[in-house]
Amino acid sequence: MELSKRLHAVAGLVTEGASVADIGTDHGYVPIYLVRRGIAEKAIALDINKGPLARAEAHIASYGLSERIEARLSDGLLGVRPGEVDVMIAAGMGGGLVIRIMEEGKEVVNTLKYCILQPQSEIGRVRRYLDENGFRIAKEDMVEEDGKFYPMMKAVHTEHGEDYEEYEYRYGKRLLEARHPTLYKFLLRERRMQADIQAKLGRQEGSEGAKRRMRELEGEIGCTEQALSRFAVPDI
Repeated sequence: MELSKRLHAVAGLVTEGASVADIGTDHGYVPIYLVRRGIAEKAIALDINKGPLARAEAHIASYGLSERIEARLSDGLLGVRPGEVDVMIAAGMGGGLVIRIMEEGKEVVNTLKYCILQPQSEIGRVRRYLDENGFRIAKEDMVEEDGKFYPMMKAVHTEHGEDYEEYEYRYGKRLLEARHPTLYKFLLRERRMQADIQAKLGRQEGSEGAKRRMRELEGEIGCTEQALSRFAVPDI
């Protein structure tokens, strides 16, 4: 079984010896991968929908892993007991849903060693939530697959928050520190798209909506330029 590039990167953030709850498991590919390679001791494959869960259960059985991976119908972490696992994975869902799952499952989240998150939207909002709710983003990765960009993060509990600039919430403090090449490619695309929008808005003279969007866009461009400046080669 081969994982997609996105899921392979998500699995790559899990450290050996973990017990994992994979939320929204779909086909169960990530827990199967982790257990087969000895990265996870055991796993719970969770999904809110019976159809995907049945597919996951069938895949798990086909690899002879039913004793080590349990398929469980659950809305987020609500079907998991505190202390039952030490890692949660939430990949391939919206950022708002990721936050809701963590909030509603806080009793379980508080017992975890770390969380692996790969939100599909509102990524800056997720980073801000983590920073403001007792987490530190220890590691980030980003991959490009089929023309789409996927950032992901490993968050650990902390008693000490970090200072964040707005552009770091938007694009990822750890990715920027690493000068991640995929982030750089994404930023260049962002800047091109922002320039195109800026040009179109500039032709809509007198429109209040266009003026409002232009002001918003100027802030977005500022964030992108700040992020790109982190990749600049210093003068020697």
